[in-house]
Amino acid sequence: MTVTENRPASSEVADHQEHSLIEAFRGQPRTVWVTAFAAVIAFMGIGLVDPILNSIAEALNAPPEKLTLLFGVYVGVQCVAMLLTGWAAYRFGPKRTLTVGLAFIVVAAGISAFASGIDQLIAYRVLWGLGNALFIATALAFIVTAAKGSQHGAIMLYEAALGVGLAIGPLLGAVLGEWTWRAPFAGTAILMLIGAILCAVMLPTDGPRTERVPVRIVDPLKALRNRTLLITSIGSAFYTGALFTVIAWAPIAMGLRPIYAGLVFFGWGLLTALAGVFVAPWLAQRIGQKGGVITAIATYAVVMALAGIGTLDDQVWLIGLAVIISGIPSGLLNTLFTGVAMSANGPETPRSVSSAGYSFLRWMGAAVAAVLVAHLAEWFGSHAAPWWFAAAYCVVAVCAVSFVGGRKAVGKTVDEDAALIGAEEY
Repeated sequence: MTVTENRPASSEVADHQEHSLIEAFRGQPRTVWVTAFAAVIAFMGIGLVDPILNSIAEALNAPPEKLTLLFGVYVGVQCVAMLLTGWAAYRFGPKRTLTVGLAFIVVAAGISAFASGIDQLIAYRVLWGLGNALFIATALAFIVTAAKGSQHGAIMLYEAALGVGLAIGPLLGAVLGEWTWRAPFAGTAILMLIGAILCAVMLPTDGPRTERVPVRIVDPLKALRNRTLLITSIGSAFYTGALFTVIAWAPIAMGLRPIYAGLVFFGWGLLTALAGVFVAPWLAQRIGQKGGVITAIATYAVVMALAGIGTLDDQVWLIGLAVIISGIPSGLLNTLFTGVAMSANGPETPRSVSSAGYSFLRWMGAAVAAVLVAHLAEWFGSHAAPWWFAAAYCVVAVCAVSFVGGRKAVGKTVDEDAALIGAEEY
């Protein structure tokens, strides 16, 4: 994601005091609203699939290990794309990069509605993941550049788009999925087509390449030579593996109708967005960023164990409750983990490059976990096995974070764009 650089803490505090969400909305140009609308649809991408996972399994006779690949390939291609998006925005321009990303999403969602087999659907999710990565990498930059008022107000708009997308995605998938599993894909394609047309017509034309900061494909990997960033990224990779165990395995473990699964993930998405934006800074002020990360990961491990108990006892309500509750530590970690990682950023490395390296490792953990989750259940002969492994991932993540040092990493001030970088995994 293209993000803004550090600002003095005093100006951030002043911005928070002077601006509210309503003030941020007032009088914004159409460029901001068009980009925010497209961002809402993009953030709906993951939650859209969860409620209809069992319907897809029945209609396409797909085994669990194929279903979880719908998430594995999606985040896997984003892992690789994280090395390309900064270079693409520099080489071709942010508008071209954003518009091409939207076009990929439109095509992928549209043809997904006509898939005749699970392998086709998996292939289309590859294109969808690439498109999502290209779009999200440049959307915030457009909003920050075009928004009236302070940077804080622009970021609040983007955070609002994040929250709406995470919450509405599962509901849209549930409502349309009650009719047919193909409908959510078609609905997303139509909405994103509208967004793509609006962005192509209304966003400002890219300037000359000489005005853009050069970014090479290898720069995000070189940023990982920073010890704090590397250790934090490894810890985040293991935690994100637990997160995608929830996303990829919970629908299968619950076995609910689309509408009920959608309501569960609506609660999850809502709590994730609210906790990341509002609760994470409060927690950091009291126990510091590093302390908040360790506390949230430990909580996540307990919630994973709760889901495992629910699966063993065939208590679907307990699994659903665990999924919803997991939104709280998940939202905290999306922000605080990123805050700790970005605290390692030095003046010699642009923030966008450091966040790309961090996201590369984080998404690698997500992709591996999403691919393994169904195989773990088969190898150990228990649908509860993925939950125990998710809890173990959290233990490894805590151990990794415990080695992170430095005053900034344990500080009590979280950069306001940390929630946005953390949201890239959606």
